[in-house]
Amino acid sequence: MRIIWLCLLFISSIFANEYYAKLEPVESYQVKSAVSGKVIFSNSKLEGSKANNSVVIEIDSVVNKVELEQSRNKLKYIDEMLKIENNNYKRLNQVSSKSEFEKDTQKLKVINLESSKADMIIKIESLKDTISNKKLIEKSNYIYNISVKEGDYVNPGTLLYEAKDLSKGKLEIFIPIASINEIKNKKIYLDGQKSDVKISKIYDVADSVNISSYKVELILDNVDNFSRLVKIEFK
Repeated sequence: MRIIWLCLLFISSIFANEYYAKLEPVESYQVKSAVSGKVIFSNSKLEGSKANNSVVIEIDSVVNKVELEQSRNKLKYIDEMLKIENNNYKRLNQVSSKSEFEKDTQKLKVINLESSKADMIIKIESLKDTISNKKLIEKSNYIYNISVKEGDYVNPGTLLYEAKDLSKGKLEIFIPIASINEIKNKKIYLDGQKSDVKISKIYDVADSVNISSYKVELILDNVDNFSRLVKIEFK
């Protein structure tokens, strides 16, 4: 009788395919600075709660904004100069008594102004990008940790804060390569309850740590409690 019971237990463990995983947010982000500057606002009150179109970090951009305004003015001046020099070139071209040297000289003025205009447009777009990267806003993610405070000076690559997407949950398990095909058509049970969860992704390269296993990812909707251990079975 004992032998039969052990055999049944062994068979059950084979077909149950039981695993455990920690329920994590579907995505976790480390937000790093793309620019240099002094932190003028750090929303420490937001730490440990969900954002709602909230400013998390703001880096000083006063000088950038002044430079942007002046660059836009310079672009207007260049446009006006370009219009004048273009008209001069057209008129010069219509005068047969003017030498080719004079015409080429005028054409070079136009070309130089067009080049200056192109450079100024690039500078304006770069400044706009810099300014936008100095005010970091989160729409709805959970702010897990804020790494800088007001008065800190940051450089590109400095970790500013960590955020998590709690809209869904994720379970990651490692399944022996030989068992992958076996689980694909089975129902998934979570903590002993049959679920509608499907396999979201199977990584077809062996894991660097679990070298004889593939990583399998399950995505869960409507998660209330994260960071808990979940029993996963394929039956």
